[in-house]
Amino acid sequence: MTAGQPGSFAAPSAPTPGKTEFPRAGPAPVPGLAQGPGPGSALPVLPALRGLLPRGGLARGSVVAVAEFGLLCLALAAAASADGAWCGIAGIPEAGVLAAAALGLDAGRTLLVPDPGPSWPQVVASLLDGCEFVLLRPPVRASAQVRHRLEATLRRGRGVLLVAGDWPGAQLRLRVASQRWTGLGDGHGRLRACCAEITADGRGEAAMTRTRWLWLPGEDGGVAVADPADLPFDIDEEPPAAAPGLRAVSR
Repeated sequence: MTAGQPGSFAAPSAPTPGKTEFPRAGPAPVPGLAQGPGPGSALPVLPALRGLLPRGGLARGSVVAVAEFGLLCLALAAAASADGAWCGIAGIPEAGVLAAAALGLDAGRTLLVPDPGPSWPQVVASLLDGCEFVLLRPPVRASAQVRHRLEATLRRGRGVLLVAGDWPGAQLRLRVASQRWTGLGDGHGRLRACCAEITADGRGEAAMTRTRWLWLPGEDGGVAVADPADLPFDIDEEPPAAAPGLRAVSR
């Protein structure tokens, strides 16, 4: 697939050694991409995720951090993509785009940069100039200078930056506090669904901690609020540890 087509992105030339360079001006708008609304608006999320977010959506111009990459990251992108937003995914070669497509992600409006390389800040800045939603896993811990420059680009474009990992100063942080897969019997069976406890907190309007139990995914592959009566364990007890190494991957 050639650079510039949906599903791909051309990494820029390497920066000067010892210096992080950012483009002085963003690229031309992606064809068909509407200009982002003004301050105070939010990108939509799946109905099951709305109760975790102060505005019921992802505030434009904000950084959202999820502790690690998994289906939760893809679920956060799905509704915005289905609503017509262009999305970029950088630094996550194992991203399960097919799994996200089942949630509503529009693969035709998704730009992938599996390995942005040492010039990753430039790549992400370019994505933020052309996309309303960017999912990033930084290859290294971002310095304060890099964070501030990317956040300035983010505010200018009125998009959302979702970081899989740590990002000091993120307006919103989410994590999977505990989870349990269903479908396994005594040494047999197959994984059918995952019930996960998701917590969200942050700064400002997101300072109050919110917690929700979600099917992530449910048996139908979607994301839904879990009814306490349907949880596969007693909610007052610590659930068994999740199966190790499970993550959303493309098939």
